[in-house]
Amino acid sequence: MLEEIYTEVTLRLLVSLVIGAFIGLERSYHSRPAGFRTYALVCLSTCLLMLVTTYEMYWLPSAALEYTRMDPTRMAQGIITGIGFLGAGVIMQQGVAVHGLTTAASILATAAIGILIGVGFYFPAFLAAFLILGILSFFKWLESKIPVQTYAYLSIRFMPHEKIPEAEIRYLAENQGFTVSNLNYRINNKEDFFEYSMVIRTNHVHHIGSLATTLSQNKLIREFIISPTPISN
Repeated sequence: MLEEIYTEVTLRLLVSLVIGAFIGLERSYHSRPAGFRTYALVCLSTCLLMLVTTYEMYWLPSAALEYTRMDPTRMAQGIITGIGFLGAGVIMQQGVAVHGLTTAASILATAAIGILIGVGFYFPAFLAAFLILGILSFFKWLESKIPVQTYAYLSIRFMPHEKIPEAEIRYLAENQGFTVSNLNYRINNKEDFFEYSMVIRTNHVHHIGSLATTLSQNKLIREFIISPTPISN
C-alpha cells in the first residue's frame, strides 16, 4: 500500500516537473523574465504543496485525524495568493507600455496545473497544458497577423518665423496614413523654436518610416522626434 502511494507521489511530481518545464521552454525561447527553471519550479512546488493536503492521512497522527479535517481548497487559495507576488515581479512598466503580463498570466496558469496534478486530476491538467502552449505559440502567430493600430508621439520644431501652419502639418501626417490627435503648441524664446507635439495613429507600422523620410526632406523643419508606443506583452 505504501509503495503504491510513493509511486503515485513520484509520478505526480515528475508530471508537474515536465509540464512546467515545457511551458517554461516556450517563455525562455522568447527571452521572457521567467523561463525554463522558474516554470518547472512553480509547477513542481504547487504540486508538492497540494500533496500535503491530499495525503494528510499518511503524515498526520491517527489520533489527530479524528479532530482535524484538511481542506485542499484552502491550500490552493494560499498557493494562488503566493503566486500573485511572483507574477507581480515579472511585470515591468516602460514608459506608457506594460511588459510581462503574458508571463505573469502563464505563471498563474502553470500553478493551477500543478494544483490539479497534486490532487491527481490528470486529464484537465494535460488538457490545460496543451491549451496554454497553444495560446503562447499559435496565438502569438495569430496576433502578428491581426492588424493593430500603432500609436506614436510626434514633435516637430521650427524657427519661430518659419513655422508651418497647423492645417499643413495635419495634411502632411494624414497624407502618410496617420490620424492626428492631442495637438499642442509650444514656443521657447530662450532656445528660439516653435514646436508642435501630437499623438499620431496608423494601421500600418511601416508608415512611421515613410513619415520620418518626408519630415527629414522638409528644409523648414529644424528638428523632429517620432516615438512609437512600445508593444506590451
